[in-house]
Formats: sequence, structure tokens, C-alpha cells
Amino acid sequence: MTIINIEQGHPTVDQAIERLTNGLYRVRASGVPCAKVIHGYGSTGTGGAIKAALPRALRDLQSRRLIKGYIRGEDFGPYSVAARDLASGMKQIKSDPDWGRNNDGITIVLFK
Repeated sequence: MTIINIEQGHPTVDQAIERLTNGLYRVRASGVPCAKVIHGYGSTGTGGAIKAALPRALRDLQSRRLIKGYIRGEDFGPYSVAARDLASGMKQIKSDPDWGRNNDGITIVLFK
């Protein structure tokens, strides 16, 4: 799975969202069905500003039809209907190291 790391270098929220958008355009153009966004959980351990801003940005990208949807890392496993549906269409998903690990620091983005 293609990885987009938006937390590297401790960017501001605006910088991270710009990285997200640019990365998603680039990955989508390559034709892959999904990408893993690494956003981290925040240096305080209580959730970071980037993680909090991400759903809003992804909903906007979804409304503009750049992405089909997304699955939060904490829902990326066999206990989530959306994740199971994704895995049934792409067998390699279950071999991803974050599958079923309840990783709050990632989000899986699905393309049309």
C-alpha cells in the first residue's frame, strides 16, 4: 500500500493538510485503489491537531470526489464492516502491518 507521511518533520496543520492533498492527488493519479496516511497521534499522547483536522479535510476531499472514503486506523481491522468490505475486494489489505492493530496514527484513504 502506498504511504503518505504528513507528520514527518512536525509540520503545522496547514502544512500537513497541504501534504495530504498533494500526496492524494499524486497517488490517485498512479491508479492504486488506496493509500495509508501517517498522521501520528500527537506528541502529547492525547491526540494531535493534525489528527483532529484530518477528518474535516478528508470529508472536503470526498465531497469534491477526489477520494471515495476513508477508514480511521482504529477501525482498520476485521471488527469494522468498512474495513472487511475493503479487505474482501483487495486481499493484500489483510497483510498490511497495521491491519487489526487499532493504530490511531494512520488513516486508510480509498479512491474511486
